[in-house]
Amino acid sequence: MRQEVQKQASLFSLYTELFSTIPSLVVTLMLVAYSDRGGRKIAIIMPLFGTLIYTLAFLAVSYFELNIYLLIGSSLLSSLFGGLGTFLGGCFAYIADLCKDDRQKTLRMAGLDMMIGLLSGVASIATGYFLRAAGFNWPFLTSALCQCVIILYAIFILEETVNKVPTDAIILDGTPQRSATKQMLYGVYQMFTGASRRCKTVLLLLILIFTSFSFAYVGGISLMTLYELNEPLCWTEILIGYGSALSTTVFLISFVGVSVFTYCGVPQLLIILMGILSVICGMLLVAFAKTTLIMFLVRVPMLLSIMPFPVLRSMMSKIISKSEQGALFAGLSFLESLTSNVSGAIFNSVYASTVSWFPGFIFLLSAGLCAIPLSLLGVVSLIGVDVAKEDKVPAEQDPVEDENDNSSLLR
Repeated sequence: MRQEVQKQASLFSLYTELFSTIPSLVVTLMLVAYSDRGGRKIAIIMPLFGTLIYTLAFLAVSYFELNIYLLIGSSLLSSLFGGLGTFLGGCFAYIADLCKDDRQKTLRMAGLDMMIGLLSGVASIATGYFLRAAGFNWPFLTSALCQCVIILYAIFILEETVNKVPTDAIILDGTPQRSATKQMLYGVYQMFTGASRRCKTVLLLLILIFTSFSFAYVGGISLMTLYELNEPLCWTEILIGYGSALSTTVFLISFVGVSVFTYCGVPQLLIILMGILSVICGMLLVAFAKTTLIMFLVRVPMLLSIMPFPVLRSMMSKIISKSEQGALFAGLSFLESLTSNVSGAIFNSVYASTVSWFPGFIFLLSAGLCAIPLSLLGVVSLIGVDVAKEDKVPAEQDPVEDENDNSSLLR
């Protein structure tokens, strides 16, 4: 019976992701690209409205005891406002606007990842007690009220960082772009054509490392809760909350790791390598965890698992000029959302097929897939890029016209 519940829960997650993926991806590209001239706040606020709609749908289904598959429709509706990828793309572009140097950019992006993880952990452990004390309705209502406060803050208090078209923006027919689509397409085009061959190769490899690592990591982590609910662990909502809270230390230690390693001048490729190896070790231990103690301890080898994400974002942002930041983060958000949804669909499908004979197989798969970003990282290392000493392309110069400046990035 428990295995059947696991299978149905996994399939429901699969259906929800399939219906919401495409609209969310399209909106992510449009909003984050548009933020280069329309302001970053629109890419931050719109996904908040979508999340509020989805939360209210959960509240309605829970309170009125409606068919749970109605949530698939609400997921589709909320995806029209963007998703987590849209929100994060806007936030990272916002941070890039505020940072004056590369070191500050790396630390602030790592700090954002840390805050997301810490607050998620606090919410998880609080939700376990909240559910036990008040049922499902009050947590959903509380979440909706908190989201309303956040939306009001984003609209009326958060300052805009983009007040005019950047001075180095791409000009079409003598005027700034009038289409978010054109801005996105030309921004991506300029990223890869306005640079030396070596620079383009490194940028492409970094993007592939980012997406392949995200696929393997998110796919495994997304099924952690289902694995903990299944036999032989059979965790309660309280233990789930504690497990999620312990997982927040991953974000904190990863932030500390990025800060310390950056301060000490450790090459960024080495920081990424340590993060990937951290995920591999953690996933291998999860696959064979049979007791509550071991399941708690598997968080230890994964303490540095978040480090690759902010470091890779910072490395790519340093290569790209100021006017292309929106296009870069639009593309990264699109790829991150795509890989997250696709990995969720694939991993849920595989888990539903393997849960009866080896529930931990999915985590072995996650660890094995990390070989892809490891291999690509080796290629970048062989190219000989000393990422720690890269210089950013000056915003005033046109990368198409000054290829030598782009080449200096990779000396």
